[in-house]
Amino acid sequence: MNEKERFDPTQFQDCIIQGLTETGTDLEAVAKFLDASGAKLDYRRYAETLFDILVAGGMLAPGGTLADDMMRTDVCVFAAQEDLETMQAFAQVFNKLIRRYKYLEKGFEDEVKKLLLFLKGFSESERNKLAMLTGVLLANGTLNASILNSLYNENLVKEGVSAAFAVKLFKSWINEKDINAVAASLRKVSMDNRLMELFPANKQSVEHFTKYFTEAGLKELSEYVRNQQTIGARKELQKELQEQMSRGDPFKDIILYVKEEMKKNNIPEPVVIGIVWSSVMSTVEWNKKEELVAEQAIKHLKQYSPLLAAFTTQGQSELTLLLKIQEYCYDNIHFMKAFQKIVVLFYKAEVLSEEPILKWYKDAHVAKGKSVFLEQMKKFVEWLKNAEEESESEAEEGD
Repeated sequence: MNEKERFDPTQFQDCIIQGLTETGTDLEAVAKFLDASGAKLDYRRYAETLFDILVAGGMLAPGGTLADDMMRTDVCVFAAQEDLETMQAFAQVFNKLIRRYKYLEKGFEDEVKKLLLFLKGFSESERNKLAMLTGVLLANGTLNASILNSLYNENLVKEGVSAAFAVKLFKSWINEKDINAVAASLRKVSMDNRLMELFPANKQSVEHFTKYFTEAGLKELSEYVRNQQTIGARKELQKELQEQMSRGDPFKDIILYVKEEMKKNNIPEPVVIGIVWSSVMSTVEWNKKEELVAEQAIKHLKQYSPLLAAFTTQGQSELTLLLKIQEYCYDNIHFMKAFQKIVVLFYKAEVLSEEPILKWYKDAHVAKGKSVFLEQMKKFVEWLKNAEEESESEAEEGD
């Protein structure tokens, strides 16, 4: 039988271990030794053995224990010092090796996925080193964030191993880059919405996640996940709202649904009125002719006033709506002349009240088209002020 065809990792292991033992713990020398050995040894075939040795000091049995009778070396991640600097130096060793022998990339990814599944077989200190190393390798692009899939393994999650490992991993990853770079890498492999799965089903809430990671010193990660959740909930709300409107569901059902979502996802009313407004405006094919669009808008918005009014119970919500109308009329040129008509309609339908309108006019408007809109509103605002003064003097006379 031809020696070359027999799969014999022990012989390969002995060569690597002997070489590492002679090289010693100078990682520059280790990198040189690995570079040179690649020309003589079959890295392609024995990639798993090679990485087992560099991480754990010898070939790993299933479950993550070192086989007893095997040779081992102390020139490995698990026998090194437990600090970030040492792990950064080890990351360089892997980085150089994989850059030099490109075909090892896939094997290394598989190795890390396997090591993560074996976490329970390692000591806490070994896990910490592996987590720091993985964080650095994710940051410098040697590894792809899809390896995090292994952490969603049910047993690891249940025993809290995944969450604890993730803390160390994200700390070293964010330390190398920043939260935005981390977020971009997660997004690339659709992991950005899965971080809650580091916890068992009964603890998969933003509250629990935020508390756990903030206490562990990862406030940025907590805030990122909270934002993801918020953005997700708002997108979902808008999508569902548009479907309900196009089906012509009764307003009372829509209002009930929106209020439940507000409560469930902690969405404040000023945010909701913005979502309701853009949903209402997107259910229509608007007329291309400027002179007809105002009439069409008034008719449409009159119909939807009760729905909008349900979510302008706070002054802040009314102001938000006014700004949304202002922006809409500015961004959609046909609506420039319709702004005042829409505001007056909403005032009559009790979607808007005088105070927020006066505040908008005085100093709460945005720059977009303001000269045009303030001019349009001038007469109505004067009428509002007079009406206000009259009602005040009537109240005084009545005293």
